[in-house]
Amino acid sequence: MTKLFAIAIPVLTGKKEQLKKFASDLNGRYKKEFNESRKELGVQERTFLQSGPDGDMIIVTLEGENPQDSFKKFSEKNDEFSKWFVAQAKEIHGIDLTQKPPFTSELLTETEPVSENVLK
Repeated sequence: MTKLFAIAIPVLTGKKEQLKKFASDLNGRYKKEFNESRKELGVQERTFLQSGPDGDMIIVTLEGENPQDSFKKFSEKNDEFSKWFVAQAKEIHGIDLTQKPPFTSELLTETEPVSENVLK
């Protein structure tokens, strides 16, 4: 059964443009490595930028059989792409993805899935 996990991570002050460059690199020059990494972890990742009066944050969704376990698996990766990704996250968000995440996420509400027929 596919599960969904979501987290909100603040963007450090002054790092929004670096975040956008990072996202551009993930969608461009590192797209292959990014996709392969997430396939190895068994998740599909989507990231949204949310800006508000308290600053910027990203909302990351991971979807797969065990998306929360993917954080642990990712922290154990030692390839060049993963090292680069971890360094970017530390600079942009101030968190070390090789350590236990300093945040928690709890699903509070969920509606029933929408069938294809309802959307037509």
